[in-house]
Amino acid sequence: MDPDRDFDLEQADLPRNEQDLAKDLELHTLLHAMADGDQFLFDVARAAIHSGLTSPDRIVYRQRVLADCIAQPAVVRDLYQVAVTALTEERKIFGWIFRDSPESILHRSRQAMELFVTVLHALRDIADAHAAGFRSEGFTRFFAMIEQELNDGYFAEMDAHLAELAFRRGTLISARLGRGAKGAGYALLRQPQASWRERLPGRNRDGYGFTIPERDENGFRALSDLISRGSNDTANAVAQAVDHIRGFFRLLRAELGFYVGCLNLRDRLTAKGEPVCFPDPAGLGTGRLSARGLYDACLSLTVQARAVGNDVTADGTTLIMITGANQGGKSTFLRSVGLAQLMMQAGMFVAAESFAASVSAGVFTHFKREEDATMEKGKLDEELERMSEIADRISPGALLLCNESFASTNEREGSEIARQIIRALTEAGVRVVFVTHLYDLAHGCYSRNAGEALFLRAERRPGGTRTFRLLEGEPLPTSYGEDLYRQVFGAAYQRASA
Repeated sequence: MDPDRDFDLEQADLPRNEQDLAKDLELHTLLHAMADGDQFLFDVARAAIHSGLTSPDRIVYRQRVLADCIAQPAVVRDLYQVAVTALTEERKIFGWIFRDSPESILHRSRQAMELFVTVLHALRDIADAHAAGFRSEGFTRFFAMIEQELNDGYFAEMDAHLAELAFRRGTLISARLGRGAKGAGYALLRQPQASWRERLPGRNRDGYGFTIPERDENGFRALSDLISRGSNDTANAVAQAVDHIRGFFRLLRAELGFYVGCLNLRDRLTAKGEPVCFPDPAGLGTGRLSARGLYDACLSLTVQARAVGNDVTADGTTLIMITGANQGGKSTFLRSVGLAQLMMQAGMFVAAESFAASVSAGVFTHFKREEDATMEKGKLDEELERMSEIADRISPGALLLCNESFASTNEREGSEIARQIIRALTEAGVRVVFVTHLYDLAHGCYSRNAGEALFLRAERRPGGTRTFRLLEGEPLPTSYGEDLYRQVFGAAYQRASA
């Protein structure tokens, strides 16, 4: 996932506003589509979507790896399954350890290593068969590592060590006399190769031996203690080797899991005929934002029909003000911008025909909330408190998405509060996308527009039909609430009009 660092799922830091982003942008819908019922994939997607890459080069690096995955989806899923199998089967071996003696650790570690060698063989086979079909830097380096480190010599050496650790010819341990004539310096030794004379039946070797009676429990316990002392260092070494290979498979599962999640999401969207594209990322503060056919992926995942896409050209603007008819697609467009920004900075494709944007120093949302059930504070208090928290954390180059902010008070006060906040943030280098029905706010910003703001309006055709498209246009003093009244009350409205 990255050219110079590992993707550590356990150490991944989620942003402090992760819950707000999940709620306002409906991220769980996107993450569930990526997970396809797998909790591990859900956790990986959740961490990756908030990784927030701010280097266009790093974003393009992931895009190229993902392009390879799209071109070779079966191979990528096979690689992922290899990692899953290794970890699942290894967990069964260590699942029931009742005694942590060096003997038991060595025995189970050897079993795990035998399993890992088998799985590494499968990994090598996949690499040999399909490495030539991958072009990205990430996969090229991965397959080169497999070819170099998992060569025939490695497997031959591993097989020899594992055969030795099976102790089919017994256990050879050396020791020396310590203080009080007690044993010290126990060490497990490699069995010497037996000569052809020693392999002949009835041919005895020189040496001394003893036999422990069948019912001598103390004798067997003493012998077991000697073997444990001699095999302690070897058991630790093999256990560390197991930990090392387990860590490799955990990392492989996590990083491939992100791309498998991307494939799952892409399959869902393209099955409906929805377009997806790789975005064109620009540097922080360059002021780029343009799209064609941009749509809300989460909405598309929850409805049968295709989502309506929108075009926007907002390069060089610090404020995008969105007004227009109720239920005209304003909030949906706002979510589509936030989702596209997060997906782009995770190195993913985005839900659009084309998309280009500057990387952001962070994505923040300020959407309207329901009334406080505890009645401890009013809606305006709650809105101001959340905006204060955002102001404490936001930085130049960030993106703020506001949906009906400060509509809980009267229009004059709400407009003035929003106007001062917008001015302060945009002057500090924060890009603001603001959906509002406050005409005083929208018209005032439009009148003072010096070319650094874009004004979009939800399209409404004669008769009240919504197209769910946003067009450039001056804010209007009405949101056509009468259309909604007519839809809700129907015949009663017609009788009242008559």
